[in-house]
Amino acid sequence: MTAGAASLGRAAALEAWLFDLDGVLTDTASVHAAAWKETFDELLARRAGVGTTFTPFDLIADYERFVDGKPRLDGVRSFLTSRGIHFAEGTPDDSPEKESVNGVGQRKNELVLRMLSEGGIAAFPGSVTLVRALRAAGRKLAVVSASENCAAVLDAAGIAGLFDVQVDGYVTAEYKLAGKPAPDTYLFAAQKLGIEPRHAAVVEDAPAGVASGRAGNFGLVVGVSRGATPSELLRSGADFVVSDLAELQSYITP
Repeated sequence: MTAGAASLGRAAALEAWLFDLDGVLTDTASVHAAAWKETFDELLARRAGVGTTFTPFDLIADYERFVDGKPRLDGVRSFLTSRGIHFAEGTPDDSPEKESVNGVGQRKNELVLRMLSEGGIAAFPGSVTLVRALRAAGRKLAVVSASENCAAVLDAAGIAGLFDVQVDGYVTAEYKLAGKPAPDTYLFAAQKLGIEPRHAAVVEDAPAGVASGRAGNFGLVVGVSRGATPSELLRSGADFVVSDLAELQSYITP
């Protein structure tokens, strides 16, 4: 654990905990990363021609910098812009084959759904342990994800009933909330829980998500080092970093 003693001391007093989904609660980050890579590599390969080198999507550097923790269409725009590619927005009805921002997003989601149906979904045991301990201690809980598949993932992992509030990609679109690293989605979740941000913790595995919690002035921002390194999460604003959320259980008192 990379932590400050003062930060750990605040953990037991917080009234609510707000969790990211992919990479924090469920082991779906690898599925999303693989779907992004297949989507972008197909597109980049099609556009490669004479004098143009095919440089594939990097599962670590490109994933963390351009797409991790962001709403799907924001991720599409961010990565394509990094490669000097500019597509029209299109519409949500665009087919997965269409070269538009929406079309690329549809292709990525199509791949995610296929991969999830083929491989199933697992929740991280340490995360479930912490969430159950928090519920037993009377804390309010929310899941905050950019994914429109959030409800399906929670159901498939068997943990949907553990959360009081869910803010997902559909809620983000309905209320026109800015995606991470903006704090809007976490602030909206805190409002729905009836809790001031300073009395709540945000738990994230992505630098953009950590920055979101810090920008929202939450009482505690916990980084979970799964893909991003502890130093990256600390630089983004985490109060401390753990490798598994079960490490925090002893700081939660019933």
